[in-house]
Amino acid sequence: MSFFDTHAHIYDRKYESAGITAEDILQSCAESGVNRILIPGYSMESSKAAVRDAAQYNGKSGVELFASVGIHPHEAKTYNSEVESYLRDSIEHREELRILAIGEIGLDYYYDLSERSVQREVFEKQLLMAYEYDIPFILHERDATGDCLDILRRFYKEGNLRKTPGVCHCCSCSVEASQELIKMGFFIGFDGPLTFKNNKKTPEVLKAAPLDRIVIETDSPYLTPEPNRGNINEPCHVPYVCAKVAEIKGITLEEAASITYDNGNRLYELS
Repeated sequence: MSFFDTHAHIYDRKYESAGITAEDILQSCAESGVNRILIPGYSMESSKAAVRDAAQYNGKSGVELFASVGIHPHEAKTYNSEVESYLRDSIEHREELRILAIGEIGLDYYYDLSERSVQREVFEKQLLMAYEYDIPFILHERDATGDCLDILRRFYKEGNLRKTPGVCHCCSCSVEASQELIKMGFFIGFDGPLTFKNNKKTPEVLKAAPLDRIVIETDSPYLTPEPNRGNINEPCHVPYVCAKVAEIKGITLEEAASITYDNGNRLYELS
């Protein structure tokens, strides 16, 4: 079996603090069957780290690495002409830099680390960039479903979204909202919270999602799935998410692994 972790921040300083190296992470992946990882950016600094690691460690322990670049809603206040130039230049050279997407981008009203009006403005700028460069984006949405959907509906109606716009990362919205995203062409990303015993909403979102629209993620080093909850998360834990997908969908682990792997490849146009 092969697994594709479509969202893991392997450059995160939590790993360094825990004494875990990138080589350690990739060796654990190889032992767990995880052979593809997308490393997402959320700021200019982290986007550069994602691109660096995708180049430096690609192929180590047999694991293929890819990157995304983008400005998370928490970092929206940092968006300026220098940041935009960096994003555009990176995306223009995406093949050589192993960049597959813009992201994470979106809205986060839970922490409000950037003003909401600024978040919306920066989100829309990056949405236009994704359409302009014909590249998927990684959507981050937390406690902002209404505004997020309003923006996406407008872009969809105006014809400014790709046929496959991207993925709703670590989906935490309602079944109804997730179904609307799927109708717009989105994939839905499932992470460790799917395995949490007190999480009732996410399994319902998964039940309603078509098998061909599901991808699996870890969001490492965060959101560690059961049975390792409480420990630092790594991409090697994504099979636990996949096993929960299999359980809820009533299919085998092998089938869930194959389907989600193929879905990740379709989402990011990989062979």
